[in-house]
Order: sequence, then structure tokens, then C-alpha cells
Amino acid sequence: MKTVPATVRAWLILVAAMIFVMIVLGALTRLTESGLSMVEWKPVTGVIPPLTEQAWQEELQKYLSSPQGRLVNRDFTVPEFKQIFWLEFFHRLWGRLIGLVMALPLAWFWIRGQLSPALKPRLVALLVLGGLQGVLGWAMVASGLVDRPSVSHYRLAAHLLAAVALYAYTVWLILELGPQTARRDDPGTRRKASALIGFVFVVMTFGALMAGLRAGLAHNTFPTMSGYWIPPGMFDLSPWWINIFENGTTIQFIHRWLAKLLVLGVLVLAWRSRRPEGYAAGGMALVQLCLGIATILSGVEIALASAHQAGAVLLLTTLLVVRHRAIPSRAQPLSAIVGR
Repeated sequence: MKTVPATVRAWLILVAAMIFVMIVLGALTRLTESGLSMVEWKPVTGVIPPLTEQAWQEELQKYLSSPQGRLVNRDFTVPEFKQIFWLEFFHRLWGRLIGLVMALPLAWFWIRGQLSPALKPRLVALLVLGGLQGVLGWAMVASGLVDRPSVSHYRLAAHLLAAVALYAYTVWLILELGPQTARRDDPGTRRKASALIGFVFVVMTFGALMAGLRAGLAHNTFPTMSGYWIPPGMFDLSPWWINIFENGTTIQFIHRWLAKLLVLGVLVLAWRSRRPEGYAAGGMALVQLCLGIATILSGVEIALASAHQAGAVLLLTTLLVVRHRAIPSRAQPLSAIVGR
């Protein structure tokens, strides 16, 4: 049986860390409304920013011809434009760096024969999914360059969830390639962790929809929403079901209660599993709840909101560990091909 060098796992840890940073950068880009500052998608030449005053003026004019530039920031000067441009530029540049960090070591390990047959298709899938994430990111930006000064909240949610799924897939590969001594057969914990992992994605979906609609600004009190347990206006749109996806008040209401159910579910999992990884998940769930409350009470302050998004990813990470350790070791698992 072929063994894989420990450097392969170290490489994937680096990739996962970079994706995590990318998710936080995405939150900052969204919260500062910097995402629409670059109105063109240049996968190759886009790595070079404007270098002269004339180039900056030209870039600013392109932005001012976009819906956000015309309708929101029509009085922007070059210094003001730079403040949002650099964040989006670094966000895109970081995405390109992730692509390189994925592709180049993969080619190196492959050529040197250091990858097992079981691992190769998984790593190719990781590379392809990373490339598709870049395309989805541009599709999101493009939705805000036609007739509206903001991106589609549906595409924003899809872009975030795809990034989180890519991160989760990478973390799972890391777990499979790591030590397996803590694994045991625990079907009950495995089922509960699987359900909670899916539930995290549901909660994050409504969080992303909230962000896209700026619905976090609608009600900034807790535990009630502006003094109401069931706020008015939740079903103002017609047909009624569209409120679930396009009414900011309804979306915030759903997100709040789903988040509370998620925290309760994770705490029950931690109590029943009585394992270190379960306790870590329970602790992270409580931290994430506090971050969510603080974000609402602060009126969606940028640092807190970014930390809240990062907290959701960390909570997902702990649940992945819980699920992985509840699976018995197979005769020839992917993890068994690590050695040196």
C-alpha cells in the first residue's frame, strides 16, 4: 500500500487556512461594500493594480459608470475610491494565490509519485471546485453591475456557501490523512453530527441572505426584535412564501431562531458524546451565539460581523471533527496512506 508524505497533509492545512482567511476577507469586502469597486474580471492581468494617477482616474471612471458608482458614490474622489478598491483587489489576489497554492504543489506531488490512487481524484476535485468558486464570485459581482447598486443576495449566499463547502471538504481530507487513534464506532454521535453540519449550512444560508439584504440593520435589539417577539411586516410581500427569501425582517427572524436551535442541538451533542471534541463544539457554539448577539446589538459593526462569520466556520470545523471521530477506522482508509 502506497504511503503519502506528511508534507501532503501540511500542504492541505495551508490550503484550508488560506480558504478560511478568504472567507473572512469576503466578509470584510461585503461589509465595507467594496465588492463592486472592480467592475472588470481579468483573471490574468488583474493582478496588476493601477500604477499611475491617470490609471487610477480611469479605474475610478469605470466604477462611476456602474450602478453603485452612479447611484451611491457618485462624488467619490480617487483617495476615497482607493479605500474600497484595495480591499476587493486583495480579496481577488488572495483567491488567485489560493489557486496557485492548490495547483503547483498538486502537480509537484503528482509528478514525483507521492500521491496514492485513492487521493488523486479527491485533490483534482478540490482544484476544480476552487476554480469554479472564482467563476461564481464573478457571477455574483456581475449581478451588481447591470441595474442595481448591490449584488444579488442569492448569488452572495451561493458564493459564501460554496467557499465554506470547499473549506469543509479540505478539512475532511486533512482529517482523513491525520492520526486515526481517536476514532471509534459511535453511530448516534455520527448521525447527530451529520445533521448539525447540514443545519450549520442552513443557518449560514439565512445569514448570507441577511447580509445581502442588509437585514441585520432592521432590528438591533435582543432577545426581541425592536420590542416584538414576532415583529410586524413579516408577511408584507406576496406571495407569502417569498418573504422567507426576500423580506429582511422575516429572514432575520428565521436566522435568529434557527441559530438558537443550532446552539441547543450542539450543546445536546456535547453533553451526550462526553468527548473532548464534543465539548469543543459546544463551547464554540456558545461563542458563536455571543458573537451573533453582539453583532446585532452593535448595528452590524464590521469587526464583530466578520468575527461572527469566522465563528460559523470554526463551529463547522469542530462538528466535522466530532463526526470524523465517530467513524470506525476502515481496513484501508485514506488516513492509512499517511506515514512519514
